[in-house]
Amino acid sequence: MEIGAMVIAAVGVVGTLGGALLTQRGAERAKRREMELLRGHEEIRDYLALRRTCYADLNRDARQFTTALNRHLHVMRERAVEDADREALDEAKDAQRDRYSEAQMIAPDAVLGPASAVNHALSRVYGQVKRLERGAPEEGETMATVSRDQQEIWALLREMRAAMRADLGVSDGSGPVSG
Repeated sequence: MEIGAMVIAAVGVVGTLGGALLTQRGAERAKRREMELLRGHEEIRDYLALRRTCYADLNRDARQFTTALNRHLHVMRERAVEDADREALDEAKDAQRDRYSEAQMIAPDAVLGPASAVNHALSRVYGQVKRLERGAPEEGETMATVSRDQQEIWALLREMRAAMRADLGVSDGSGPVSG
């Protein structure tokens, strides 16, 4: 009987220790999964913050470039363009180019499509403005046609902003966004 009791006691001790070990390993696995989940949420939150900043900067700089084009057209109507006028326009163009380049690496296709349309329109109007400024417009390029093309950029900006807002979950993209 003593051997049987010892075996039973040994099995009990091994079972108790084994149970504690299995419980500890299960808790460690659960903690590891929880940490991975938290890390995943942090990455998502960081990526959302990165997109939000990128979109705000791109929206601001594209609007400022559009405004600078409009201002430059007004200067061309009112007086001779000076170096300071050219520099202001080129600074706005450069800022927008930098923001668009950043968006190309961050934004999903649903945002990049409208952002690309804005970028192309801005580049096209910039070229028209510079040709008018040099006195070498292409066929059909006049102050009136370039002004019209510049004003049409505002609609593209609204589409881009709506896509950005929808991507960020700020809007469902179905309603108009003014300005």
